[in-house]
Amino acid sequence: MTGSDDAQRHKSKMEKKKAARDKIMSSKTEARGLIIVHTGKGKGKSTAAWGMALRTLGHGKRVGIVQFVKGKWDTGERSVFEKFGDQCVIEAHGEGFSWESQDLERDKAAAQRAWDAAARLMADDTIALVILDEINIALRYGQLEAAKVLDGLKAKRDDLHVVLTGRNALDDVIDAADLVTEMALIKHPFRAGIKAQEGIEF
Repeated sequence: MTGSDDAQRHKSKMEKKKAARDKIMSSKTEARGLIIVHTGKGKGKSTAAWGMALRTLGHGKRVGIVQFVKGKWDTGERSVFEKFGDQCVIEAHGEGFSWESQDLERDKAAAQRAWDAAARLMADDTIALVILDEINIALRYGQLEAAKVLDGLKAKRDDLHVVLTGRNALDDVIDAADLVTEMALIKHPFRAGIKAQEGIEF
């Protein structure tokens, strides 16, 4: 078998693949706002959402971000995105993880403030993407009424993208979503005694 035979076989294979892909892509004509869920035990759920925010900002569109847990944390991502000014609205209403506060009513009040902020951002027709960071945690622990959130997602305008992050997404949230990604934990430095570090976890 010569190099030219390999090249021709590769060219023929790629031509067939391109024809098949072109046929598939020709049927994808609808464009609308998506409900996107990042869940699972693996790292990267919020990180992926912030990456989508950066992409949206790069297209000159506005982004709204509500933090349901990390409100008290001084995070690198918030420091960067606040530099976009009015193009990126960040509302941090979280009071930390529920095992830190150990106060369900306080956690419920914080989650409700966060949801109220989310509803305002979702109603703003100048915003293209809303990220509900760690909302799945608030829903899983009963800090926020799931039916209220699901109704809000159902009523969102057609061109708005909404991302919900956090592990243990409720089945009803997954059912309501257009795109669901589960981050799988394979290996994590925390298990080897390495603490959360700037630029990696926050």
